[in-house]
Parts: sequence; C-alpha cells; structure tokens
Amino acid sequence: MFERPQSGNQAVLVHIDFHDSGSQENLDEFKELTGSAGATVVELVCGKRQKPDPRYFIGTGKLEEIRQIAADGKADLVIFNHTLSPGQERNLEQHLQCRVLDRTGLILDIFAQRAQTFEGKLQVELAQLRHLSTRLVRGWTHLERQKGGIGLRGPGETQLETDRRLIGDRIKSLNRRLDRVCQQRELRRKARRKSSVRTLSLVGYTNTGKSTLFNQLTGAGVYAADQLFATLDPTLRRLTLPAIGEVILADTVGFVRHLPHGLVAAFRATLEETVEADLLLHVIDAHDEGRHDCIDQVNAVLTEIGADAIPQIEVMNKIDLLEDTQPHVERAEDGRIRRVWLSAREDRGLDLLQHAIAECLLPEGQAVDAMTPAVSGAPQTCQLRLSLDAARLRDRLFEWKVVRHESTNEAGEWLVDIDISPGLLDYLGKQKGCTINK
Repeated sequence: MFERPQSGNQAVLVHIDFHDSGSQENLDEFKELTGSAGATVVELVCGKRQKPDPRYFIGTGKLEEIRQIAADGKADLVIFNHTLSPGQERNLEQHLQCRVLDRTGLILDIFAQRAQTFEGKLQVELAQLRHLSTRLVRGWTHLERQKGGIGLRGPGETQLETDRRLIGDRIKSLNRRLDRVCQQRELRRKARRKSSVRTLSLVGYTNTGKSTLFNQLTGAGVYAADQLFATLDPTLRRLTLPAIGEVILADTVGFVRHLPHGLVAAFRATLEETVEADLLLHVIDAHDEGRHDCIDQVNAVLTEIGADAIPQIEVMNKIDLLEDTQPHVERAEDGRIRRVWLSAREDRGLDLLQHAIAECLLPEGQAVDAMTPAVSGAPQTCQLRLSLDAARLRDRLFEWKVVRHESTNEAGEWLVDIDISPGLLDYLGKQKGCTINK
C-alpha cells in the first residue's frame, strides 16, 4: 500500500504503437491535448508492442527507461496516450514513484479547466467522480478496518467503503441536479417548438473552428482559441436566415477520438441540443490531412447519442489555409447540398452557408425552386421600395449585410440599394410592402 504521488506540470509522454489499428491514437493530437492541459513536456517516449502488458501496459524494459527519464528530468507526471486500467495505473505509479495519467484522465483535466457555467461544472464533476470511483483500491495507506476499544470504535467501514459511499452519494446528487437542468432545457425546447423556431447545432471534431463560425454568424463573442476543447459550455443564440427568419444556433462541445463513454453520459444535457436539432452543421477542418478519420469519429458519436438520422451539412472550414480554394457549394448527385466550403476566420463564404441552411430547412419543393439560385447565382444590384409596414423586412436586409445605401422618398418609404442574388431577390419581390424598382 502506498500514498498516491502528488501531480505537477513536468510530464513525460508515452505513446505505444500497437499492431491493432483500432487502438491507435494520433500522436500530434496527444501533444495538443497535453499542451491544452498546461503540461510542460520533458520528453516523449515511443515504443511498439504486439499487445498491452496486463500489469504495466508496457514491458519492463520500457518501464525502467521511463523511470530513468522521469528521474533525470525531474518529471512529476507520466501521461499515457492510451486508456489504462485502474490496476495498471496503480502499478505504474508504485514503480515510477510519480503520478500517472491516462488519456481519459488528461481529457477530464482539460474539461475541468475549461468549464465556466454551473451546468458545465456539474457535468465535469460527474465525469471525474465516475472515473475516480474505479481507482480507489489501494490508493490509501489507511484502508484497515477501524479497531474496537475506547475511542477507536467507528461505523465498521473501511476507508475504501466510506469513500465509495460518499462518491456514490455525490454522483446521485449531481444526477438529480442535472436532471433538473435537462427538464429546464426541455421546457425551453417545447416553447421553441410551439413558436415554430427551428434549431441548428454545430457539431464536429475539437479545434475545427466551430466557435469562430458561431461568432461570425451570431456576433456572440464566445471564447474561441486554437486549442483542443476551447468550448465546453453550450451557447445558444438567435440567427436570422434568408427566407426562413429566426432560428436558434447552438455551439456544442467538440468530439475527439475514442471519447470516453463517461463523458458522453455526463454531458447528456449538452448533447440533447444536438439530438433535438432540425439540422446539424458538421464543421470540418479542410486543411487537416486526417479529416476523414475525424469525420468518422464524429459520426460514431452522433450514432451513439441517437443523432445519426438528423440531416447535416458538412462545413469545410479553414479554406484560407488551402491554395486556390474559393468558397463554393458542393452538391450530391440528387441535387441536395452536401458541403459548403468557407473560411470562418476570414468571413468568406458565410453567405453561401446561410442560403444553404435556408434551402435545407425550407419545404423540398420551395427549396429547389426558390433557393437554388440564391446559392449559386451571381449577386446583382437593384433598389427596393419598402413601405412603412415592411420595417421587419428592412431589418433583415441589414442583418443579411446586403444594403449599399438607404434613403427615403416624400411618402416616407425607404429606398434601399442592395447587392443580392437572383433567387433571394425573387423571394423579396413576393413579400408584402416590398417593390422592386426597375
């Protein structure tokens, strides 16, 4: 029995290459995760094995190599780019005499740093406790049953049993509080459904630019950074779309390879916004060479939470990092929109995305007849005459950022010069109080 070592920021990273491709983790992503957690890398240790060792996960030779590197570099933390069993983690700590963290523990630590809202903190604590509950055995030196005698009689529990009971009680309490959060979210969703407000959800791999795109579309100003799991707390904002009107856009937590099931369960309140959405915007880093694997990982999580049947548009972001790639819309063989290529950081192609969303949300016949030109047609300049009862339509024109100049005539009507696509111009011509001046 031993006391678990104290943790620090000086870390030795361990990455083992197994022949089983299903257990492979990305090394570059591992380094990004470590940097996001705030650790300083002393050295990276790599190796190859046919299969994990049941006791130490690695062989005794590699174990001694890591122990020597940690001692020479004064490292107080060893991080594995793999999932360790509680027994393996415990045996490694006892032999290395420093804290050992696996991939799941590393992700949980990042989540704990990023959570800001009350709900986010509850979800992170729940995931941490579920992870900790499997790692209590032999983590203390005082697990012996309390002795009898005057002043020594106790409840008859070992310290381990007491810890398990306290953790179990806390998990039940967190689940009850998160259930109330789910009920509150469901009430808000019912109100939106009654008012026929559509809901969109941004999904995708972590660090693909979801929050940057969210800010550009809504002006929300949520935290966005070039780091993994910059967003943990869900954010909802209203967005006005051509021919649709107001919708709700939700920014959600990013996914990652082999996302632990405990995290998926703990973040159910957040992920419900995805399950209940009318349309998913699957944001993809177009510059990432491993994007196809990331797409598969995201779709696997969507299947796990029951959101795989929801229509989605693939948003190929970061085209500013590609050569000779302009914003454009890619369609499937049946004519439906499949992908939109854009750059959220440079605000290029967002108009195409808004029109694409509108086409997907409109009834099928209307989308094909009215909105297809709006996505593919070249903008043209014209003037609109808006009556006083078309004030809401005037506001939308400014929200769409198509207004070049505005004036009024003697009757008090608005004369608005705009640059707009043919399909959307046809839509405006059908609106009450709007006349197109030839």
